[in-house]
Amino acid sequence: MQNNQVEKTQAQKSVSNNANMPTNTQSNAARPDAKVTSAPEPQIKKVDIAIAGVTYPIYCPVHEQEELHAAVSYINDFALNLKRDAPSLSQESLLVLSCLNLYEKIQTHERNAEDRTQQDKQSVALLNKVIQDAHSIL
Repeated sequence: MQNNQVEKTQAQKSVSNNANMPTNTQSNAARPDAKVTSAPEPQIKKVDIAIAGVTYPIYCPVHEQEELHAAVSYINDFALNLKRDAPSLSQESLLVLSCLNLYEKIQTHERNAEDRTQQDKQSVALLNKVIQDAHSIL
């Protein structure tokens, strides 16, 4: 019984609070000079790209179009070279092989970056040892 009373009291508070709160329509009507501000929408543009003779519609942020065209050029060259070497490959097979090639390149790049990071750490450690030895001599 007490639970019902508590629930009714909470429901009444909720209704009275909501009645006192203006809705967006009410607040804009009450303040005609109020401006509705929203985050600017990213500028997206439909770009048709062609890879190995097939056109694909892509929605791309305007500021990334140059990168998209560079990627398309790279992938298209790779796919056309594959097509030249194996003319019977389907479009799907061309794209799968292109993806696998790109993955391999990404992995090689990451390994090279890790190797450079290790070399940098070793160089810093060696330099610190040389500096420490120089300080101990002086």
